[in-house]
Amino acid sequence: MRAASRLVALLSAAVALTTGVVAVSTVTRTGRYLYNADGSRFYIKGVAYQPQGSVTASSSNPFGEPDSFTDPLADSTGCTRDLPFLQQLGVNVIRAYSVDSTLNHDSCMSALSGAGIYTIIDLSLPVNGSIDRASPAWSTNLLDQYINTIDAFSKYDNVLAYNVGNEVITAANATNAAAFIKAAARDTKAYLASKNSPALVGYAAIDADDDWLVPLANYLSCDPSGGNSGATSLDLFGLNNYEWCGNSQPSVYNDKNGAFAGYNAAAYFSEYGNVACPPRLWTEAAALFSSPMTDIWSGGVAFSYFPAQSAAGQFGMVTINSDNTVSVSDDFNNLKTQYGQISPPNSPSASGTTTFPACPTQNSTWLATTTLPPTPNDAVCACLQGTFACEFSPPTSNTSAIVGPLLDTACGLLGQSGGNCDAIAADGSTGTYGPLSFCDPSTKLSYVIDQYYEATNRNAQSCSFGGNATVQQSAPSNSAAVAAAQSSCVASGGSATFVPSAPSTTAGSGGSSQTSGASGSGGNSGGQNNGALGGFGEHAMVGVIVSALFSVFGGLLVFA
Repeated sequence: MRAASRLVALLSAAVALTTGVVAVSTVTRTGRYLYNADGSRFYIKGVAYQPQGSVTASSSNPFGEPDSFTDPLADSTGCTRDLPFLQQLGVNVIRAYSVDSTLNHDSCMSALSGAGIYTIIDLSLPVNGSIDRASPAWSTNLLDQYINTIDAFSKYDNVLAYNVGNEVITAANATNAAAFIKAAARDTKAYLASKNSPALVGYAAIDADDDWLVPLANYLSCDPSGGNSGATSLDLFGLNNYEWCGNSQPSVYNDKNGAFAGYNAAAYFSEYGNVACPPRLWTEAAALFSSPMTDIWSGGVAFSYFPAQSAAGQFGMVTINSDNTVSVSDDFNNLKTQYGQISPPNSPSASGTTTFPACPTQNSTWLATTTLPPTPNDAVCACLQGTFACEFSPPTSNTSAIVGPLLDTACGLLGQSGGNCDAIAADGSTGTYGPLSFCDPSTKLSYVIDQYYEATNRNAQSCSFGGNATVQQSAPSNSAAVAAAQSSCVASGGSATFVPSAPSTTAGSGGSSQTSGASGSGGNSGGQNNGALGGFGEHAMVGVIVSALFSVFGGLLVFA
């Protein structure tokens, strides 16, 4: 029987992979709700679909974030294997946390589309591919990475949304990072509009203290200009929520419903499914997909199809066996039952309006300014490359572990020599952004190393940094010429905010390798200063753990 059922599953998936039938229509947002092309309400009935990458435990990785990933949407064999089970669950959305823009996704995306399944794709990647919690920046390497991913997926009709970040902010004292998230949303929206893409722009937040979580949601959907413009606003706000445990009651969501009752953007649970009370019954789906929650939320994404280990416990609904077959668990069957029973209301109609209110004001628990970072400018950073008399030139191509410490060292030495690192600094609380703050980490490091070299009258010993820097004979011949050349590069930048375009070269995007198959979420390492942190496990598990703790202690559940 097992062999026969497996054959049926494989044949079903193979048909889906080869049909090319356009089975999905464009989903749009009007006001705080999502709608199908026929005007009916669209609810996200989803599941997280991302194998967990390898995790290196260390004191610098307190959230257990992965240092590698497998792109599930580039695995046609895996998609063929899993599609029948996704169909059994009855999902209409899968969320992928880490994808590789250099790979081919045609088979999987076509199969999902043929089955009527949309995708929510996180643009961030592990290690050095997302906004760094400890040292946030919106930089050329990140923008180029985001654009490359959008370009790779723009031909598919079933991309519902792109997430510009996942649990970047995990505490009130780090809410200044919201300015960089909002800038990422602004530039991503502008690029999508330039390509006539209907995809929505979202962010997935950790479930935390409403004193800063609610301002975060409002900030990401507000209009700093006061002109009711959505240019910097999210379309879709995700909440990684794990309050419901076992067979709870709908009242567990009362506080969260109250906090978001007047929210202006579409909102959903970007993760849910607490493992603290096994087996998971998924009875929260009945509450999430019925009134009054459907007045506020547009569904949710159950976590997780694949096994995923965190400090909160073991997540996952299936096991992939050694012979590449799938064994399902009670978690799978229970979710299948619950998703099969939901029938959310088809109201209100798509006749509402979309508004963008004023932004929250700064206070002790909300630190972000409405003065956003500029659009990262590849041309400026590339121009600088020819001006450095001393340049970062490491003997290894894997620089993610050394850039941060070297920057700390170089800035310290530069300060002792009477200089500073203001040109590369960015402050989301004061709205002060140095003219090179948007450059990639390697360019920033070259700039600081070069400044120190010049400050020491081009002492040869000042251009070493453990063998990671070398003198460039082709650079301008003296300090004055270097300064003039660099000033010219900065002046060529033009408008601080503009519609970005696809990167023409890899210059200016150092520090974000998409070909390694191992970028993801080490941005909380603090010392990297690379404007990069993100990915599944990175924050997915953070949210679960925090949520679980909240649930147990009357507060917060985090599972990232």
